[in-house]
Amino acid sequence: MTSPILITGAGQRIGLALAEHLLATGQDIIVTYRTRHLSIDDLERKGATCLYADFSQDDAIYSFINELKHHTTSLKAIIHNASSWDCEANNPDSAALFDNMMRIHAKTPYLINLQCADLLLAYQNKNNTPADIIHLTDYVVETGSPKHLAYAASKAALHNLTKSFAAKYAPHIKVNAIAPSLIIFNDDDDEHYRAKTLKKSLMGIEPGCGEIINSVELLLNSHYITGRSLPVDGGRHLK
Repeated sequence: MTSPILITGAGQRIGLALAEHLLATGQDIIVTYRTRHLSIDDLERKGATCLYADFSQDDAIYSFINELKHHTTSLKAIIHNASSWDCEANNPDSAALFDNMMRIHAKTPYLINLQCADLLLAYQNKNNTPADIIHLTDYVVETGSPKHLAYAASKAALHNLTKSFAAKYAPHIKVNAIAPSLIIFNDDDDEHYRAKTLKKSLMGIEPGCGEIINSVELLLNSHYITGRSLPVDGGRHLK
């Protein structure tokens, strides 16, 4: 295996689309999953290394890192996509919700970035080109969210980590973020919700995962962009 790209949370939606795209280009990948959807079997058939990871406990994060290092000695990039869209309305235990959001969206990337820097530097040393870390954050980093307070705070923490890690690892590792708004609807989203959501952006469309794939490719192909967040929000900030 040449230096793979690690994608966390690649069993469905954006993570799955990224994994399928990178495999189609001939790029080796390692992906994590928490629920073994049929898509994981398909990714394995296509050549992906698929590792179970439950980032809800600190010990599990370290266990995953140790297992990862048994599969590769270098990484071209890490794409932090694992996420949980959870909210206060569904969680009476606010303290547990806050801790869980911070662990998944901030602590997990933080620990992986620290513990796996050697893998990224091994790629950089061998190829004389920067390795990459890409954080998937969220449009709510700019605005906050009254319905998803803990979620928004944790994504804002990840946004800040983007800047800190970019400064720490430059020029050997580029660290950037992608901050999407609506990308794809869920199958059970009703027509009223869809119509209301589409009106929130200037472009007024469901853009699809291709927009995130294009953003990832831009960052991977650049030798210069670091410490930045790419807004993929259809002009929502101007509404």
